[in-house]
Amino acid sequence: MTKIYEGFKGFIFYFHKPMEEKTALITGATSGIGKATAQLFAKNNINLVLCGRRKDRLDQLQKELSKHVKVHTLNFDIREKENVFSAIASLPNDFSDIDILINNAGNAHGLEPIHEGNTDDWDAMLDINVKGLLYISKAIIPKMVENKSGHIINIGSTAGKEVYPNGNVYCASKHAVDAINKGMRLDLNPYGIKVGAVNPGMVETEFSNVRFKGDDERADNVYKGIEVMTPENIADIIYFVITRPYHVNIGDLIVTPTAQASSYLVNRKL
Repeated sequence: MTKIYEGFKGFIFYFHKPMEEKTALITGATSGIGKATAQLFAKNNINLVLCGRRKDRLDQLQKELSKHVKVHTLNFDIREKENVFSAIASLPNDFSDIDILINNAGNAHGLEPIHEGNTDDWDAMLDINVKGLLYISKAIIPKMVENKSGHIINIGSTAGKEVYPNGNVYCASKHAVDAINKGMRLDLNPYGIKVGAVNPGMVETEFSNVRFKGDDERADNVYKGIEVMTPENIADIIYFVITRPYHVNIGDLIVTPTAQASSYLVNRKL
């Protein structure tokens, strides 16, 4: 929470929490970018609320990171609105003030032209990438507004900046994240809340395995011949963003492997 003091001759001074007193909530914390970010935050003494669907992974991560910081886990599906709000409402006092929100949970399902798309896949992408991000933000932001302090990082994608063949609904969901990020920054500006997006290109995570529904060979081909980014690379960038001085906000950042110029142009060394 931002503390405000009236000083000499009525001047107002703002004192912000040091990083080691802050609490970050990370969605999609059990793998990939979310997990790497949680691990890096813990090493830098940021307390954590970790959210995810896979309880066994949450428990394991809590055991690992509790050696460094205070960790609380919330096991829910971000698509389920009532579960989101009840989970956030259940936070104990030590974790109820969220200083940093990392909207990381997301997915891609399928890679078909629009006329062959699976409507269940469309529902999953829109429910998680768009509606889930909105639900968790709605649950967290009012207290940030009350405290007049906070930092929100929305994890987007280069797919939110351009559209590629067969990406249709996934790209649409990430374009929505791009618009929401911009809207958040406008709406929350009067309350001193920092809002920004990190939009990665090709990162080697479970992303392609999920997109291709467990077809590991097809997933591996996505990254063949390229030195792609790792989740740790993106976690480093997220940490850089949240550690800028209060008066500095990084609003929108695109990051790709050197070999990737766009979704269409990738320099593969085969």
